Amino acid sequence: MSISIINGLAEMVEDYDLFIFDLWGVVHDGVAAYPNATECLRRLRQQRARVVLLSNVPRPSASVTQHLLELGVEEALYDRLLTSGEATATTIAATATGSGADARPAYFHLGPERSRPTLDACGGREVAMEAAEMIICTGLFDDDADKAEDYRDFLMSAAAQDLPMICANPDLVVMRGDQMIQCAGAVAAFYEELGGTVQRFGKPFPDIFDRLFAETPDIPRTRAVMVGDALATDIRGARQAGIDAIWVAGGIHAEALSLGPDGRLDQDRVNSVAEQAGERPAAVLPWLQW
Repeated sequence: MSISIINGLAEMVEDYDLFIFDLWGVVHDGVAAYPNATECLRRLRQQRARVVLLSNVPRPSASVTQHLLELGVEEALYDRLLTSGEATATTIAATATGSGADARPAYFHLGPERSRPTLDACGGREVAMEAAEMIICTGLFDDDADKAEDYRDFLMSAAAQDLPMICANPDLVVMRGDQMIQCAGAVAAFYEELGGTVQRFGKPFPDIFDRLFAETPDIPRTRAVMVGDALATDIRGARQAGIDAIWVAGGIHAEALSLGPDGRLDQDRVNSVAEQAGERPAAVLPWLQW
């Protein structure tokens, strides 16, 4: 059966009560909100649908809310925002003990300085790798230039110490403007190749979906849908959570789908790209639009 190609969410608005949206590649590109995305969210709210933003960004939800405001995505456009950074921090904080020099866990942070709010929310204390009990990975030190493979020697040393890695963003890549950059998920995957162990928070893993549905017990999963661009995280996460998915073509798979400026999608190519990933979303649309 072919994946349904739709032009906008209006075609499926009656099918669901809860719409869960990825951010990067769907609502914005990290630099600007997509032209029709905010209007689509506004129309959904007018339809009294529940709108949740679910992102693998490795920062607490509060800091992402501020970034969204700067991009023109008002808080009134959604009911809830949950990030993998928040899920990471709350889980680690629940086990944190002690204070000062005795604080636990003692962790080494691998990632950019802008992830500092996540570390603050985790509790524990930041130490040199030689004294660490774990690595908290929020990405690359310089994600504009670095690649996971650049960290081979460092990661091999960490694996030799049997340091577990906590990955606060399972995404392998994300679009920032017109540039594709590697995320913490790429570092985690490379670490596993080198023999390290990894625990991931965020999509596609069921825990983050379970957190959302625990907050909305009145909405069955049969009336919920995930709207995302990444087959490996958004679409797979929806399937594993037992909910439908709508695939946004204009994100990280735009080139593979040969998506042009006219937004036209080729049915055979859509089916082929999804099949290669082992996924079959309920529908696909070029960009988030009403």
